[in-house]
Amino acid sequence: MTLRVRVSMFAILLPIMALISAPARAAAPGDVVSAQPTTVYLLPGQLLKVPVNAWHVLYNSTSSTGQLNTVSGTLLVPKAGYPLGARPIIGYAVGTHGLGDQCAPSVSMSQGREAELALVSLFLLKGFAVAMTDYEGLGTPGQHTYMAGISQGHAVLDSIRAATRVSGSGLSARAPVGVMGYSQGGASAGWAAQLQPSYAPELRLRGVAAGGVPADLYAVATHLDGSADFGLAAAAGVGYDAAYPELDLEADLNDRGRALLADAADDCVAELSKLAGLRFSDLSPVDLLNQPKWRARLAENRLGAIAPRVPMFLYHARGDQIIPLAVGATLRSEYCGAGVNARWVALPAPDHVTGAIEGGPLAIEWLALRILGLPAFDNC
Repeated sequence: MTLRVRVSMFAILLPIMALISAPARAAAPGDVVSAQPTTVYLLPGQLLKVPVNAWHVLYNSTSSTGQLNTVSGTLLVPKAGYPLGARPIIGYAVGTHGLGDQCAPSVSMSQGREAELALVSLFLLKGFAVAMTDYEGLGTPGQHTYMAGISQGHAVLDSIRAATRVSGSGLSARAPVGVMGYSQGGASAGWAAQLQPSYAPELRLRGVAAGGVPADLYAVATHLDGSADFGLAAAAGVGYDAAYPELDLEADLNDRGRALLADAADDCVAELSKLAGLRFSDLSPVDLLNQPKWRARLAENRLGAIAPRVPMFLYHARGDQIIPLAVGATLRSEYCGAGVNARWVALPAPDHVTGAIEGGPLAIEWLALRILGLPAFDNC
């Protein structure tokens, strides 16, 4: 009798001891750190609540230099069921919001002042779930690594991974996936497309729509030098400095440059207009863009060297005053030359913002067809 009791106790304790002694699984990109229900509004003053299940999510991702980090974002899931199998997931990459945490899309959506929610709603109306990253350092501790493309691509892909791991979301890791973004989001979408085969091969990516893409930031920054939108180039300098500490931007600035960029480091996009008309030479006694350390990191984050394995929809405003049409056209040529199934649309839009308005619905419909499994036809 005593022997039987001992054997029974051993049988009970053995699996418990195994669990205790087993090493904990290391944190990995896409793991959910926390997911809290939230409410999203269409209009300021918290008017017109968006009728979805929503979570503010903290999740693990990877920095530009390969370090595990924590990124925030928002997951939106329609309340109605999806009738065609696993509910599709869209990784939506927002355009430039700014450098301060108060500028994060997760904040603006909770306050009813997120302009891009109009486009996101078109995905929700189709029954698709949408994962929207805030990007590294925007809504989490540390400086936002604005325009550091590799980090942004990781953040987009990991927001999709995290979406499938949020308890109660009902999302499957086997769901069809799409990615869309414009401007900063266009670069993020492009990097998600290029990195997905090696970084997140388990995701069932069907297509990527990227508009107004600043594929070559050196060319864009040179174009913006002295322009009304110079603040965007300066913000990218702050972002790269955060992503790559060896750049040590502050050491190369003059007193005026240090004061201006310190003041801009927590600005939202509209506030960056105070830097309009300035040049890099106003901020630094050295030729920042042509220093070897900057050229190397800018080249590392230039899109086009890796061929995405999924169809791409690329769109760009002919009159884009921020990101020249030639930058987008060059990316299209490089993708086509590498055999990518790329669809290119040069929009009649007279400026950058109008390009987002004109091209967004086209991109959404193109991406929805890829999600449904219809073939894509390039125009290379």
